[in-house]
Amino acid sequence: MIRADKGGLFTRALDWYIGRKVRTAFRGVWVRGALPASEGGLLAYLNHSSFWDGFLVHQLAAVAGWNGFAMMDEANLAKYRFHTRIGAFSVQRAAKSALATVRYTRELLAQKDATVFIFPEGELRPGQGPLGPLQRGVELIARTSGARCLPIAIRYAFLEHEHPDVLIDVGPSHPPGPLSVFEAGLSSAYERVSAARSTEGFTRVIQGRTSVQERWDSVRRLPPPSGTSLSPGAVER
Repeated sequence: MIRADKGGLFTRALDWYIGRKVRTAFRGVWVRGALPASEGGLLAYLNHSSFWDGFLVHQLAAVAGWNGFAMMDEANLAKYRFHTRIGAFSVQRAAKSALATVRYTRELLAQKDATVFIFPEGELRPGQGPLGPLQRGVELIARTSGARCLPIAIRYAFLEHEHPDVLIDVGPSHPPGPLSVFEAGLSSAYERVSAARSTEGFTRVIQGRTSVQERWDSVRRLPPPSGTSLSPGAVER
C-alpha cells in the first residue's frame, strides 16, 4: 500500500495551492453541525460525489484543527502521488492489501488530533442521486480502532448566486457499531443537506468568490455622495 507522507515545504505549498483553488472555484464553504475535537482519533465517513471531495476534506480538517488523512483508491493515488503529501493513503479491495490498510488506518487514528476521512460507498457517484451501498470496511476500521465516528455529507449546489456553494452537514458523532449505524448516520446527513434550499442555518467557514449580486448589493449600501439630499422628491438646482 501507499502511505501518507505529510510535512515539509512541498506540503505547505500544496496547502496554499489547494486553499486558493477552493476559494476561486466556489462562493464559499458552509458547515452545519459541530466539528468536534479529534483528540483520541476521529473516523469521518462521507458520501463521494465529486473529485473535489479530497480537496474539501483537506480544507475542512484545517478549519477544524484536525490532523487530516484520507483514504484513496490505490490506482488513482499511484497516478497522482502528490496527494500523499496532504495525507492521502491507499486502499485496494484485495483481502491482503485491504488488511494492511486497516492496520495502517488504526495507526493513524492513534496519533494526536488525527482524523481519517473515508468514502464508504467505495466509488465516485456524481450528482445528487441516492447514496450507494456502504462497504463493510468502515465498520471494520471503526471496530478495530475504537475511534469515534462522524457522518458528514457534502453537496455542491448552485443556489441564488452565480458561483456554486459547498454545503457540508455534520451529523452527531457515535461509537463504532454495525454497518446499519453508519448507513443511518450518513443517510440522515445526506437527506438534510440535499433538502437545503439556501445557506440559512449554515456557517461559512471559507470565503470564496464574490458574486455580481453581492458586489452590486455592496455598492447599493454605500452612503450617498456628500451634499446629496435624501429627501423624497428633492431636485438638485
